[in-house]
Amino acid sequence: MSSGTGGSDSGGGIPGTDAAFSALLEDSAEELYESAPCGYLSTLMDGTIAKINATLLGWLGLSRDEVVGRMRFSDLLTVGGRLYHETHFAPLLRMQGHLGGIALEMRTAAGPRLPVLVTSTVKTSDDGDPLLIRTTVFDATDRRAYEKELLRARRAADEARRQAEADRERLREALAVLQQSLLPAILPDIPGMETACHYHIASDVQLGGDFYDLFPLDDNRFAFFLGDVCGKGPQAAALTSLARYTLRAAALHDADPAANLRMLNTVLLDRYTGDDPRYCTAVVGVLERAGDTTHVHLASGGHPPALVLREDGRVDHLSTRGGMLIGALPAAQFVSVRTTLHPGDTLLLYTDGLTEARIGEERDLYGDEALESFAADLAPAPPRRVIDALTALLHGFGDGLVDDTALLALGLPAPTDTGSETSA
Repeated sequence: MSSGTGGSDSGGGIPGTDAAFSALLEDSAEELYESAPCGYLSTLMDGTIAKINATLLGWLGLSRDEVVGRMRFSDLLTVGGRLYHETHFAPLLRMQGHLGGIALEMRTAAGPRLPVLVTSTVKTSDDGDPLLIRTTVFDATDRRAYEKELLRARRAADEARRQAEADRERLREALAVLQQSLLPAILPDIPGMETACHYHIASDVQLGGDFYDLFPLDDNRFAFFLGDVCGKGPQAAALTSLARYTLRAAALHDADPAANLRMLNTVLLDRYTGDDPRYCTAVVGVLERAGDTTHVHLASGGHPPALVLREDGRVDHLSTRGGMLIGALPAAQFVSVRTTLHPGDTLLLYTDGLTEARIGEERDLYGDEALESFAADLAPAPPRRVIDALTALLHGFGDGLVDDTALLALGLPAPTDTGSETSA
């Protein structure tokens, strides 16, 4: 029966083979040696070439007469390859009897170097005496090109990484400068009063969305505000900048805190329209000295209530319930409240990053009640001590503190205090 290839399976032959395929199998060992896809050579122990195949001769552009009995293996190598052969390759080969996959470069008659991988084995006599060295040579041109491409790609990746690090550093510096522009460099001195503040930024880009300020209106009055914009990062920073400078300009024009919030509400509605609304909460106030006391008039738009730590140990909760989110509605309502600070009293303003911190295994909100209890344990306390205690509390939240948090404390020294604790 004929096979699928038209050959015959009679006589014990290989099924499906034809005459051409059979001819290939009849190559002599010498033909296989000479035309192998790799280079072969045999050398005496001193390196003199005794035999070399046509493949390697073709790669090097040399004739058999030029090589056999006239050259040593090291003569085929470049200067660097020859040095490595004499100092490392040959001594190791004599000691170990075999070396494999050694990268070297050979000289060609035409000039270009030929990158190769060399494997050598020492043939010994029955008594173990070394007789000759058999060497196989593989053309590593493609591999060398691949390695060079890998090296080039690695260097390009390293350079890109260095550039990215430099870009990130420049971005961090730019964001730090931008963040500094969103907050007062220092709080101004208020005659007869103490001030303190703290700011925690939750964003990875170190650009927060909370803001505060304190500045003089005239010789006897100071304006202050503290707020929290929606979102984090650069977009929040843009809203922060707009809110801060709008409130500052509004307060210098009109010392009515509620009117200042209405102005900010109008600006936000005009600036952020359509599908990109932006909101914020804020508390705005005016301090006015009156003898040894300070009158406080403040208004809130959706912001957590201010607390007053009294000199007698009480904590007053200044409710502004009903104050609406700023930038949400054209006719938003803002609630005003008044109080008086006496010697030893401290007014505390904060953003909801403090009360919305997550605590415990259940990740519960810290909450308003816990904050009032914490403040009650502190009272009476001057602004600096209040801010230091709250800063330690924030650090204790760890990864539960997920939002920006701003703190601002304003107070009158207690009657027995001397000196000032004013700080920025």
